[in-house]
Amino acid sequence: MEETTRRKSWFGRNWPWVVPVGGCLVAIVLFIAFFGALFFGVTSMMSDSQAYKDALDAASTHPQVIELLGEPLESHGMMSGNISYSNGGGEADIDIPIRGPKGEAVISVEGEGRGDNWTYDKMKVYIDEADMVIDLLESRELLD
Repeated sequence: MEETTRRKSWFGRNWPWVVPVGGCLVAIVLFIAFFGALFFGVTSMMSDSQAYKDALDAASTHPQVIELLGEPLESHGMMSGNISYSNGGGEADIDIPIRGPKGEAVISVEGEGRGDNWTYDKMKVYIDEADMVIDLLESRELLD
């Protein structure tokens, strides 16, 4: 008489290592998703700020910046700095990497304001390739 033994399923044989490895993989995926969402949220908050919009607008319309970097200008890379909001107002101290067809630069902005009404202490374009600094606030005052 021949006895047949029932063979365990794959999971039944391998569960001692599948469960811990699977748990670690789930934890890693959740960790990456959390920090990805956090990065995306912070980046979108900074790029939606009035300081960011004003700085890109000022650089995009400045004749010397256009001459050195070309048109169109666009944000390039990861912004750095901070923007904080409290009691309806905000403060910004950010660096925005930009590029055009002819080169790259960084816009450095410091200012404060409410809604669409911001005043800036600093708004400069640093162009390393030309070893130049263009003060966008001085140019704006001359145009007014």
